[in-house]
Amino acid sequence: MAEPPQPVTGVILDEETIYTLSELRQASGLGGDQLVTMVEVGILEPLPERRRWCFTGESVSRLQAALRLQRDLGVNLEGAALALDLLDELHHLRRRSALLERQLAD
Repeated sequence: MAEPPQPVTGVILDEETIYTLSELRQASGLGGDQLVTMVEVGILEPLPERRRWCFTGESVSRLQAALRLQRDLGVNLEGAALALDLLDELHHLRRRSALLERQLAD
């Protein structure tokens, strides 16, 4: 079995930066087919209303996390997509809980 690609490294300084599919491919070292598969399973989500696929810095962060899950835990892409969705939901719920706690304290 082939080793999963090494994750994209670095820090996303601006999550609002837009990346083309080509830029994402260069940054990740993944092939276009691999990135298309990541879109199909829900790891990456292209921006709507664009003629060509473009991605935000958040997509790059999700890609990094998916590659780490593959490399470190042997998780397949579908499992990585599910784990990332659950982590996103957990983060959202924690933010909402903190906001509600602040409102109750006031």
